[in-house]
Amino acid sequence: MSQFVVSARKYRPQRFEDVVGQQHIASTLKNALATDHVAHAFLFCGPRGVGKTTCARILAKILNCQKRTPDFEACNDCPSCNAFNENASFNIIELDAASNNSVEHIRALIEQVRFRPQEGTYKVFIIDEVHMLSNQAFNAFLKTLEEPPPYAIFILATTEKHKIIPTILSRCQIFDFRRITVADMVLHLRYICKQEGITAEDDALHIIGQKADGALRDSLSIFDRITSFSGKNIKYADVIDNLNVLDYDYYFQITDALLAEDLSAIMLLFDQIVRKGFEPDIFINGLAEHLRNILVCKDPATLALLETGDSLRERYHRQAQLAPASVLLTALSLCNDCDINFKMARHKRLHVEMALIKMCHIGSTIKAVANGSMEKKTLDRSIAPQTPPPTPISTPSPVAATGNAAPLGKDAISSLTAELQLGLKRVDKFSLNLDHFEKAVKVEQAELAQRESLFSLPNTQKAWSEYAARTESPSLRQAINLAVLALEDKTVVASVGLTIHSGLIQQETTKILDYLRHQMQDLGVKLRVRIDESMAPEAPVQRPTRMLSSREKLEQMKANNPAISDFVTRFELNIVDL
Repeated sequence: MSQFVVSARKYRPQRFEDVVGQQHIASTLKNALATDHVAHAFLFCGPRGVGKTTCARILAKILNCQKRTPDFEACNDCPSCNAFNENASFNIIELDAASNNSVEHIRALIEQVRFRPQEGTYKVFIIDEVHMLSNQAFNAFLKTLEEPPPYAIFILATTEKHKIIPTILSRCQIFDFRRITVADMVLHLRYICKQEGITAEDDALHIIGQKADGALRDSLSIFDRITSFSGKNIKYADVIDNLNVLDYDYYFQITDALLAEDLSAIMLLFDQIVRKGFEPDIFINGLAEHLRNILVCKDPATLALLETGDSLRERYHRQAQLAPASVLLTALSLCNDCDINFKMARHKRLHVEMALIKMCHIGSTIKAVANGSMEKKTLDRSIAPQTPPPTPISTPSPVAATGNAAPLGKDAISSLTAELQLGLKRVDKFSLNLDHFEKAVKVEQAELAQRESLFSLPNTQKAWSEYAARTESPSLRQAINLAVLALEDKTVVASVGLTIHSGLIQQETTKILDYLRHQMQDLGVKLRVRIDESMAPEAPVQRPTRMLSSREKLEQMKANNPAISDFVTRFELNIVDL
């Protein structure tokens, strides 16, 4: 049985042209080699699994290659390249700063810098996870990094550039590596499938690329896992089952039900999703991404933003033709509000179901609002007084001739009756819309009043004391208990007497606010800490002290002990003041 080699090692790039998604780095380093402008120190920074250490090894290999190709790649044939491929090169030294981060390790590295390379031109030092070095180790490394011997080149790699001290950054050429796109990952996975004789569905590879979150190494690890599960035929269903990903089909079905305003189908589908073990917040975020993809498909100019396979792309395009943009935007807003308030909700499932119910009635609400506006305009026109046209002077008016209104014909009476009935219907319909609007306003006012009733000074003081009892720090508990609270609109003002108490509460502001907002059920609550010097505890009054004379000391001793007075009298003692 042969030893298995994971894909991340087996298909690790050996040339710059094989590096995935980092063409800007490869081109810059190749140009530096072509013009002989290779720096003595490089810093490769970027997310995990994007090729930092791989590019460092390729550069080190090319620097010592004895037969470089015309496009400045390693030949893979000279003794230096063979030694590198067999991990036996004495000119390339790798150090893992995560486990070798002390001053002693850096001093040992500096000692190796003193010796020239046995073969080749350069001695290359690759330090991975360099941000893990201690400050003392960084300082010990500074002088050597700034002025190394001409044969020494340092390549530093890190995932957390902000943790490296500025004096190190200023001594290096910095290269920022990008996250690998899903399209690049899919191309690389197709190449591996071709080499391994594996057939894979396009949608399955896209799911693997999306799950990797920009790290090619993660996508290869997932690919190996899926291969172990499904063998030589990778299917979309196997991938979503193995990675515990919610099937796209659920989102398409729910969107169809939303557009059809079929609330029963939506609730049943959501119940199936929950029974499969998916959390409600994961579902609502996935639904938001699905609606975003549909919105992207409505404009051909933004179709390139959709990172899916061709079959899914076509399905998104078909659904985009049926979904109005107003409905999509409103549903996206509801998804966003649901996600923001999800952590504060006590009944998580009901919170998501309420959002789905609101989404289900978006279309009818928009139509009702539009129809209500049109009916209002029509009603206004029907109610508005009509100015009768002026009567021509040449033609005598029936009223002027007889003194009474002219009789109306049957057709005129029928027309007037029809118009009157139509006007009454419009009035009834407009009144009904007003009733619905008034009910909605009353419900909103009731909810607002309930939230305002919760946000009161007694409730705030109670929640404040509860948080003080929950904290484990005695000093913070004392600072919270000594604070005096007041309310200014939606702001809780905590007044303290000492600066140290103000600092302790401000350090805990985020956690205190989360607790207060949860108890008040209001995300608009804010907190401000101010120092009131009048609340500071009074310092003890120190009375001025005076040195007592010998005679005063004797009088004080006599007052405390009468026997001393008898002793002085019996022996006729005199006190002399000095």
